[in-house]
Amino acid sequence: MNQAGDFWLSSGFRLLDRDGAGRLVPTPAFVAAYWRRPEVAPVEESCDRERVLHDALTDDPMRRVSDAELRALADPDAAENYRAVLRFRDFLTRFPTVEAGYLHIARAGGIDFPPMFVDHMAHVILRNALDGSRDPFRVRAGELFFRPQRVTLGDDRIMVADQAVVDLQAQAGQSLDGTASGGGQGPMVEIDVLAEENRDEYWGRSDGFDTAIDIGFAQPGLDGLARALEAWVGHLAGVACRIQPLRRIDDEGWVWHIGLDRDANAILNALYEGRTPTEEQLRQILGLFRMDIDDTAAVRDNVAGRPIYLGLAMGDDGVVRMKPQNIISNLPLKPTS
Repeated sequence: MNQAGDFWLSSGFRLLDRDGAGRLVPTPAFVAAYWRRPEVAPVEESCDRERVLHDALTDDPMRRVSDAELRALADPDAAENYRAVLRFRDFLTRFPTVEAGYLHIARAGGIDFPPMFVDHMAHVILRNALDGSRDPFRVRAGELFFRPQRVTLGDDRIMVADQAVVDLQAQAGQSLDGTASGGGQGPMVEIDVLAEENRDEYWGRSDGFDTAIDIGFAQPGLDGLARALEAWVGHLAGVACRIQPLRRIDDEGWVWHIGLDRDANAILNALYEGRTPTEEQLRQILGLFRMDIDDTAAVRDNVAGRPIYLGLAMGDDGVVRMKPQNIISNLPLKPTS
């Protein structure tokens, strides 16, 4: 069980070093954890060549692997899984820190490995940014950065619960009185809701991703999400900011906005351009925020001193898929030399 205040051991945070600026330095131990993942660990049907390769990589996680070795594996799917991890490993070695690699993706795009690895990077980077936090609402809200969440709406509540956990329970045939999935239209499953009375339980179960949180307006979960966003921006972009939830955007001088996911981006674009979103689109909006960057000299002249609006929305399937790289790639900061 995690110690109180520790969390997300599965992120690999404890396997990484930190440089003088507090950023995460890749290590062989961090890469070795990928070779132990079930996607690449040998199974009963694995051929001898695969077992030999896996043992070699476990002993030397940074070992060079030739394409001939991969072609020799009996299972082509296993070979492709190895290639995916190798491409990600080689990507990490191009950068001094995990954060530097993530910033490259956010600003330049173009990856040759599965997107789930980008979620893994967000997981461990946010773990670093939130290190020392004693607020379970902030940390639980941070799960939205790297794990899709199913949404339930009702009675001014916006409950979000981990999609994978909800779907797993639903598939197991449980029909209990907990959080509904699919925007209130899906199967009912039992998910404990994080609240003041059980807040300290979060630390011991943070890697289970099995608690729900209310991100309705004025709820601790929504404030927690705002604080997690502040930590994310401060850590990755190097600028201090203040982020506050809003009920609505009412600003004739609106100059800049950032959607925290694909759906929110489309809705905010429509509002900014004076188009009226559909009722369905308005129902998809889960949260609106105002961001103010303290160092106005770091902000583009046309935005300096003006608020930056953020939006979070669920898809039409009742799932919110946050893209935390959006806020980094779209910050209106002046270019740095």
